[in-house]
Amino acid sequence: MSQHYELGDQTLWNPSNGASRLFMRQVAIYQDELGRPSGIGPMEADACQIDPAVFEAFVGALLARHRRTSHAVMIALSEGFVATVLVLAERAGIEVRWQATDDGEDSGREDVQVPAAPRPTEEAWVAALRQRSRELGRFMAT
Repeated sequence: MSQHYELGDQTLWNPSNGASRLFMRQVAIYQDELGRPSGIGPMEADACQIDPAVFEAFVGALLARHRRTSHAVMIALSEGFVATVLVLAERAGIEVRWQATDDGEDSGREDVQVPAAPRPTEEAWVAALRQRSRELGRFMAT
């Protein structure tokens, strides 16, 4: 059995039920953490629709949060989810804004790690995340 993540009549991803269930639970967590909807609709009859405008805003907020943190455990916990979302964004034709944004939040202070993980340069961060997303995309059937 599998489920479908769709944009109109285009299937962006067709994961197994288990992978889909885990992904949807992570979507719910990050919607709560970011305080915004993801644009990923409910799973009904093994399919869900993605609203591209809402999803684009979610992707931007997710990337900004991921970039701001220097907490090694939080980075490790979120990296796979972020890479998965980036594959979906690319397949949906969403232009990802890689530049660091200042959205007025300073969430880096609420989860302090001592010692802090070294922060890569912006270019190294983007290159590593793009590479992770490309690698993961090979395993995300459409």
